[in-house]
Amino acid sequence: MRNLLRSLIALSALAAAASLPLSAAQAQAQNWPTQPVKFIIPLGPGAGVDITARLVADKLSAKWGQPVVVENRPGGDAFVAITAVLSANDTHQLLFAPASTFTAHPLLHDKLPYNPKDLTPIARVTNTLIALGVPTEMGVSTVKELAAKIKAAPNKFNYASVTGANDLLYAAFLKTENLEQAKVPYKDPVSAINDLSENRIQAFVGAYAIMRPRVQAGKVKVIALTNTEHAKELNDIPTAREAGFKSLELDGLVGILGPKDMPLALREKIAADVKQVVSDPEVNAKLAATGQVVNPGTPKEFEAALNEQSGKVVEIGRILGIKAAGN
Repeated sequence: MRNLLRSLIALSALAAAASLPLSAAQAQAQNWPTQPVKFIIPLGPGAGVDITARLVADKLSAKWGQPVVVENRPGGDAFVAITAVLSANDTHQLLFAPASTFTAHPLLHDKLPYNPKDLTPIARVTNTLIALGVPTEMGVSTVKELAAKIKAAPNKFNYASVTGANDLLYAAFLKTENLEQAKVPYKDPVSAINDLSENRIQAFVGAYAIMRPRVQAGKVKVIALTNTEHAKELNDIPTAREAGFKSLELDGLVGILGPKDMPLALREKIAADVKQVVSDPEVNAKLAATGQVVNPGTPKEFEAALNEQSGKVVEIGRILGIKAAGN
């Protein structure tokens, strides 16, 4: 009996000790934020993620009682934004980004200026609708028609490259379909859309949100979405799979990440607040109108989604014959 009592006392002491760090972490989460919060965006103003971040930031600012500032840090293939977040090492400076801007880094660069493991998933926010757009004056209405035009005139047509998983996806599509199309590099997607609308380039894979004004103006035609699920808001546009080209399939995952060692309790708090904000009918409707599918998730759910996309990007690399850095 005494041994049993000792064991129970010991277990109680261990349980109490184990609960202390959790209580401290929960207290930190409850008191956060203690200063203005900054969302750092790896793309310029007007990009799909920029539109999303500003809508979310406005609502979170009211909820948190602190300003939530959106700062655009484009350039350097998202390295500028990512290293800014990691260098600050501050729970109040967070990366708000499409996963496609960094999941492809191991395939695009022999050496990275940061350790991907130092980026900690906080919250999945939306799935951006990623579109394959062509100039309306090109007279193409389907992916099949585009492929036929490219095949009939190898390297006559150009496509925009802003770097990232979306560009690798399109390159893998070209290789899978045995097509030859010249790549034209761009620093930002907005400039690419401008040239697409003027038929200076003939294909671009990017956020539907930035194509939408040119689509409404009749200058750009979206012929497929890369997303795995059909978008209710765009019933007339097929997914890549529905169009018969699974090689163009990749979800536009968007979320918030922070520096390493960010407590799980704090990340879960932020994720819960983000979920509440984007689930608001007013915000939900605005996001849907700009080409976003609201899909909030916990840190663990976001991490799982990131791992899934990374796996797909590795498969794209295999198709293109690109070996990931470090392998």
